[in-house]
Amino acid sequence: MSNDINAEEYNDGFEEFFAQIKKNPQYDCNVIEKAYKLARAAHKNQRRRSGEPYIMHPVAVAKILFELGMDNECIVAALLHDVVEDTECTLSYIKVEFGDEVALLVDGVTKLGQIPLSTREEVQAENIRKMFIAMNEDVRVIIIKLCDRLHNMRTLEHMPEYKQREKSLETLEIYAPIAHRLGIRQIKEELEDLAIFYLDPIAYKEIEKNLSMKKEQGEEFLKDIKEQISEKITPIMKNVQITSRVKSVHGIFRKVYIKGKNFEEIYDIYAVRIIVDSMIDCYNALGIVHDMFQPLPGRFKDYISMPKPNMYQSLHTTVLSKSGIPFEIQIRTWDMHRTAEYGIAAHWKYKLGKGGKDDIDSKLEWIHRIIENGNEADNPEELVSTIKGDLSVEEVYVFTPRGDVKCLPKGATVIDFAYAIHSAVGNKMIGAKVDGKIVNLDYKVKTGEIVEILTSNQPGKGPSRDWLNIVTTGEARSKIRSWFKKEKRDENIAQGKIEVERELKRNFIRLDGDVYEKFVQKIAERQHCSSVDDFYAAIGYGGIQITRLMPGIKDEYNRNWREKDTSLQPKPPANKTVRNETSNSHEGIIVEGIDNCLVKMAKCCSPIPGEEIIGFINRGTGLTIHRRDCINVPIDISLSPEPDRWVNAHWDSSVKVDVRSTIDVYAIDRDGVVLDITTSMAKAHVKIHSINARPINEGNCLTTMTVSINSKEHLESIVKILKKINGVYHIERSGSE
Repeated sequence: MSNDINAEEYNDGFEEFFAQIKKNPQYDCNVIEKAYKLARAAHKNQRRRSGEPYIMHPVAVAKILFELGMDNECIVAALLHDVVEDTECTLSYIKVEFGDEVALLVDGVTKLGQIPLSTREEVQAENIRKMFIAMNEDVRVIIIKLCDRLHNMRTLEHMPEYKQREKSLETLEIYAPIAHRLGIRQIKEELEDLAIFYLDPIAYKEIEKNLSMKKEQGEEFLKDIKEQISEKITPIMKNVQITSRVKSVHGIFRKVYIKGKNFEEIYDIYAVRIIVDSMIDCYNALGIVHDMFQPLPGRFKDYISMPKPNMYQSLHTTVLSKSGIPFEIQIRTWDMHRTAEYGIAAHWKYKLGKGGKDDIDSKLEWIHRIIENGNEADNPEELVSTIKGDLSVEEVYVFTPRGDVKCLPKGATVIDFAYAIHSAVGNKMIGAKVDGKIVNLDYKVKTGEIVEILTSNQPGKGPSRDWLNIVTTGEARSKIRSWFKKEKRDENIAQGKIEVERELKRNFIRLDGDVYEKFVQKIAERQHCSSVDDFYAAIGYGGIQITRLMPGIKDEYNRNWREKDTSLQPKPPANKTVRNETSNSHEGIIVEGIDNCLVKMAKCCSPIPGEEIIGFINRGTGLTIHRRDCINVPIDISLSPEPDRWVNAHWDSSVKVDVRSTIDVYAIDRDGVVLDITTSMAKAHVKIHSINARPINEGNCLTTMTVSINSKEHLESIVKILKKINGVYHIERSGSE
C-alpha cells in the first residue's frame, strides 16, 4: 500500500470519459459519478503492479463497456467491480446505494475470482463453471469480465513472465472464444492478438514485419479497390458504405503457424466490407462484384441464410483483382453490421435498455447447453476439455435429410452429429450415410454435407465404449457416459475393477485381502464416491481416469500402506545349503550360494545399483535379477509355487557399474520442453541412449528416454533435475533395455 493519493497528483481518465457520458441521454450521470467517487475512495491507497493508482483499472473497464454501448447498470458495476473483493465496502452497501441490479452484476464478477481450491485444474474448472452460471443469470456479468480481462491484457507487461504466459493461454482458450460466441469481434480480436504477443513473441514480430512491409502497398491497393466498387454500386444503391480492413495478427498466426500455410497463401489478408440497406441489396451487390472480379472457386460463404451461432450474418466471397491479388469481400446490411461488430452487446447499444429478454434467451441457448454438458463432467480436466471443445471458434454446418442445419465444431464426427440431433438417435446409431454413401463412424463431417444417421431398435443396442475415443464434442461424450452410467452399471463395475487392479500392479502396489479393500475405499472417498462400487463404475464408464490418479495413489501407498515387515524379505530356502558369498562377474552383483552363473537384468522392473534386489533361477538360461518390489516377485517367497528358485542377491558396493534405465517424463506440451530435457541431462553429464517424445492428450506430452545410471542416488538426482524444468509435472520409471 502507498500513501493516500490526491486528485491533483494524477489523471485517472475519468473526466474525459465522463464528458462523453454526459452527451448520451441513455446514462444517469449522477449515479455514474457517485459510483466513481465511491470506487476512488475505496481504492485510494491501492496501486497496480505498474505503480499506477488502482482506480485507473475500473475506469478503463467502464470506458471499454461504454464504447461497446452497454447500459447504465453495466457502467456503474464496472466502476465498482473490485471494491467488494479488494476493499472494506460491502455488497449490502452497494445494494442499498445502487440497487439490486448493480449489486447482482458486482457480485457475479466478484465471485469469479474467489475460488480457493487445491489444484490449478480445479481452480480453472470451477472458475469456468461459475463463469457460465453467471452468464446464464445475466450475460452482462461476462461482458464486464471480458472488458476486465482486456484491460488486464493491455497492461500485462508489468506481470512476471510466467504469469504473462498463464494469463495469455487462458485468454486464448477461454475468454477469446467466449467473446467470439457472444459476437463481440473487436474484443475477441484484440484479446487474441495480445495473447499471441506474449505466447509467441517471435512469430508475432515476424507477422507484424510482413504486414508493415506490405502496409503502404496494401493501403494503396485497398483504396483503389474501394473506388472501383463505389463507382459501380453507389449509382444503383443508396446509403452504401465501403470500408476495408487487414486481417488480425492472430488470424494470420493460425493459418501460418498452425495450419502451415505460407504468408502468400492467405487470401483474406485484405478485405473490403460493403454495408447496404437491405438483404436484397446484399445479393445484388454480390452479383456486381462477381461481375467485376474473378471469384475463387470454393471461397463463397452465405452466412445470411445460414447465420453463425453467435448471430453473425454476412456474405463472404474471395476474388482476384485485375492485378492478380486475392482479397475478401464481405457484404451485409446495417443491422447485420451492428451485430457483427458488437454481438450481444448490440442489444444494449442500439435498443437503449434491456427489453426483449426472450429474444436474448434464444440467442444464448448455447450457454445453457454448455452448463448441462459441463455438469456431466466427472473431473476438472474433463470439464475444462468439454467447455474448450464447445467453445471451438471454427464451426461446420451440416444438414439432416429434412434440411435442418446443425452447427458443430470443426473436426466433429458423424457420432457427434447423431447426438446433436438427440441422445436417443445417438444411442441407437449403427451407422451413417454422408451424401447418400455409407461412411465409417469416425468420419469427420464437412460444411454443406447431408448426413443421415442409421439406427436400430434392437433391444440392448447402445453406444460402444470406443466411441468415447472418437467423438470430439462435450455433448456427445457426456451423453455416451450418461448411457453407460444408467444402463451398464454391473459391466462398469467389473471393467473398473479390472482397470484398477491392473494399474496398481503395474505401479508395484501390492496389498491383499482387507488391507486392499481399505486402500481402495480410501481412494474412492478422495474421489467423492459414496462406495467402492461407485468408484469402479466411474472408471468403467470413463468418468474417472485411473492413470491420472496414480501419482497421488503411489504417494499415499508409500507413506501409509507399504509393508515394512522384515519377515517379508526373501529367506534362503530351508532345504538349500548357503555357501559363502561369491562375487559374480556380471553387473557388480553378489548372489548368495551361486557362482559362475549367467546373470541378466529383468526388463520388467529395471533394477539399478543401490536398490533391493532378488534373483530367480531360470531353467537352462541362468539367473534373472529383479527389484524386490517388482510386480513379478511374490511378497512372501515361501508361499510362491517354486520357492527354491528364488535366491538372495545384492549389489557389490566395491564395483561401480552403469545400467540402462528408462524414464517417462510427463509435461505440459510447450515449445522447447524436449530441448530443455536433453540440455539438462547434458549439463548433468547423463548419457542418453534413446529418446522419444509424443503428445498424449490435450496440452500434455510424454518424453521417454533411456539413460545410464550408476546408483539409486544418481537416479534421484536426475529426477530432481527434471522436476525443475518448467512444465514437468510427473516422472516415473518404466522397463529397461
